[in-house]
Amino acid sequence: MSKTLGHDLADALVVVDVQRAFISGPEAVPGHVDLQRAVGLLLENARAAGVPVIFLQNDGPEGAVDEPETDGWQLFFPAKAGEVVVRKRKDDGFDGTDLEDQLRARKVETIAICGMLSEMCLAATARTAMAKDFTVILANDAHATYDVPPGPGRSPMVPARLAARAAEWSLGDEVVLVDAAEGIPFAASA
Repeated sequence: MSKTLGHDLADALVVVDVQRAFISGPEAVPGHVDLQRAVGLLLENARAAGVPVIFLQNDGPEGAVDEPETDGWQLFFPAKAGEVVVRKRKDDGFDGTDLEDQLRARKVETIAICGMLSEMCLAATARTAMAKDFTVILANDAHATYDVPPGPGRSPMVPARLAARAAEWSLGDEVVLVDAAEGIPFAASA
């Protein structure tokens, strides 16, 4: 059972790998239009509150849809002046990056997190954030992944929404889960 939102106000937004190849066009995750709306709303609300917005941008290998400097690698929602873009090469947005320094420099304690892929980069980043004593808030409609293909033996295909739900459940009791992006309040900057 995860935490429920009590008095936690997000004092930063971390947007994980919301890059063109994954959220638009032929390689987009299932439900990408709904994900665009949820992430767009979180960005709008975070910006209106004046809290830090940090984008994680995955640098995929040569030939991948997110290979650096390709169209698919570009952020779907461009960063605005004063917003930070942290490039990464691994699932965990803290691994080999200055993400923690960026958050600590801004005195962040509670982050709202959104993006992709639910069971990979988003979950790895959320786990490390919690291990580093950040409170993490995740909205059910603000992350997504792909269908999991059939596995060995009789293991069936798992629809993307079920895979995403299993990923959020795997974050355990420390994550704060809410139903929708609308349910994440941001602390107004002082």
